[in-house]
Amino acid sequence: MSKAEKVQHIVEILEDLYPEVPVPLDNTSPYTLLVAVLLSAQCTDERVNKVTPHLYAKADNPFDMVTLSVDEIRSIIRPCGLSPTKSKAIYNLSHILIEKYGGEVPRTLEELEELPGVGHKTASVVVSQAFGVPAFPVDTHIHRLAYRWKLSTGKNVVKTEKDLKRLFPEEIWNKLHLQIIFFGREYCPARGHDAEKCPICSLYGRAELFK
Repeated sequence: MSKAEKVQHIVEILEDLYPEVPVPLDNTSPYTLLVAVLLSAQCTDERVNKVTPHLYAKADNPFDMVTLSVDEIRSIIRPCGLSPTKSKAIYNLSHILIEKYGGEVPRTLEELEELPGVGHKTASVVVSQAFGVPAFPVDTHIHRLAYRWKLSTGKNVVKTEKDLKRLFPEEIWNKLHLQIIFFGREYCPARGHDAEKCPICSLYGRAELFK
């Protein structure tokens, strides 16, 4: 089986398993999505979704957020971890959004990556999920599965993103990256992975899949 055939087969399996993929982080606007993704660094989506309602009850837009102090923000988001750094980033990026963008979240990777606390993955999630711009955010699940399925060398997330963008059609990137995340959590975990029970790994056998 060629790599192109394997790629197409993987797409078909994921589409069959996850025809609809909800955004894992609860949000009501590009701004609330941006903040949620920032909070998700080294934190589970589930925990973020428990914390953000308390934060957004006080401030779900940059204008309200800057009326809070950094310490107030920090006290609310503490369960997400790294609260000193994240609270400063949320406060400072809110100021920048007001001063530079009229309170709106910019729609380009370049502009987003200039904001405090916003790296390439966070920016990619925002443009893809908030604005529908084709992007392929690579998290730990995607990076791990791309290597496990021999779609990338796995040297780093930058290389993995480039490899996946080359292999998969641009028009499915936004949905596909979520499908892979859901699949990794449900069927293809890092630890305790049973290849015989995995809907993708079991079909090829280890020798064929890992060529």
